[in-house]
Amino acid sequence: MDNLDFRVLHTLLDWRRAGGHGWLVTVVRTWGSSPRPVGSILALSDRGAVVGSVSGGCIEDDLIARCCTPGRDDALPRDPAKPVLLKYGVSADEAHRFGLPCGGTLELLVERDPALDSLQALVESLAEGCLVRRSVRLSDGAVTLSEARGAQAFHADAQTVASTFGPQYRMLLIGAGQLAEYLATMAGFNGFAVTVCDPRVEYRGAWSVPGTALADGMPDDVVLAFRPDRRSAVIALTHDPKLDDLALLEALKTDAFYVGAIGSRRNNAARRQRLAEHFDLDAPALARLKGPIGLFIGSKTPAEIAVSVMAEVLSVRNGVAIPPQMQVAPAKTLLAG
Repeated sequence: MDNLDFRVLHTLLDWRRAGGHGWLVTVVRTWGSSPRPVGSILALSDRGAVVGSVSGGCIEDDLIARCCTPGRDDALPRDPAKPVLLKYGVSADEAHRFGLPCGGTLELLVERDPALDSLQALVESLAEGCLVRRSVRLSDGAVTLSEARGAQAFHADAQTVASTFGPQYRMLLIGAGQLAEYLATMAGFNGFAVTVCDPRVEYRGAWSVPGTALADGMPDDVVLAFRPDRRSAVIALTHDPKLDDLALLEALKTDAFYVGAIGSRRNNAARRQRLAEHFDLDAPALARLKGPIGLFIGSKTPAEIAVSVMAEVLSVRNGVAIPPQMQVAPAKTLLAG
C-alpha cells in the first residue's frame, strides 16, 4: 500500500517513535475555491520536514514557520492536549499573500504530537486493509478509532472532526489493449494501484505501462485472487464475452464500488441477458453493472474513451450523481430521438 494518506500517517508515526515531535494538519472546511478538498492531511516535523499537502504549496511555508519557530508572535502553542483551528485566506489580502485562488478560504485542524498508541493502531489497521474512522474531540484532542461503515464522508462540527482512512484504491482491468494502457496511466495518476489481467500472450507481450501489475490467469480466477473490496474497481475491456463475462460474474458478487464493461448499448443489453439467463445473476446484481461505461463526451479515440471512463469511476468514488444527459446510453438515445 502506498497511498498518500498512509504515507503521511506512517511518516508521522516514524517521527514520534524516534522521539521527535510533529503536527498532523487536516483541512476541515473550505470556502470559495481551494486547492485541496476537506479531509486532506499533512504531517510536519519539528525540524520542518513535510509530507502531504493541505494547499498545494500555498500556505505550507507559513505553517512550517508557525510550527517550528517558537519565538514568533503567531507561533502555534506546543501543548499537545488541545488541537488548534487555523484559518487562511479570510481577507482578499491574505488570499493573495498565500496564493489561494479567487479569494478562497480554508480552515485547518492542527494536532500537536498525536498520541503514539492511537497513531500506531491506526497505521497498523490501515496496513491490514481496514477502513477506519478517526474522530478528534476538539475540546481536549482525544482521539477515537472505530471501524468505518462504508466510505463515510468527512465530518466537522463545533465538537468533533472525523475522517475516514482506508487502504489504497485499486483497479483491475481485464484486457491489456491500448484503451487499458491509457486508463491504467490515468488511474495511476489518480491514486489507484492498477492490475491488468489478460490470458492472451500477444497482448501481455506488448504491455508497457510502468507501475502496474500484470496477471496472466483467466479473468474469473484473477478477480477471485484480487478480492475486490469497497475501494476497488473492476473494468472489462476485451470486447470478448468469454473473458469479460467471467470477470464480471465474479466482480458483481463482491463489494467493488465500480464494476463496468466496454461495449455498445446493444452489446451491453446482450451481456445483461447472458448474465441473467446463463449465470442466474439477479436484478440487484445486474443493476450494479455499469455499461456502456464512461461519461458522454463524444469520445472516439482510445485516449478520449479512457478520459470518459476515468471520469465516471471518479464520480462514483466521490459520490457524485451523474445526470442522465451525461450518461452514455440515455444521452445517445436522446440524440437519436
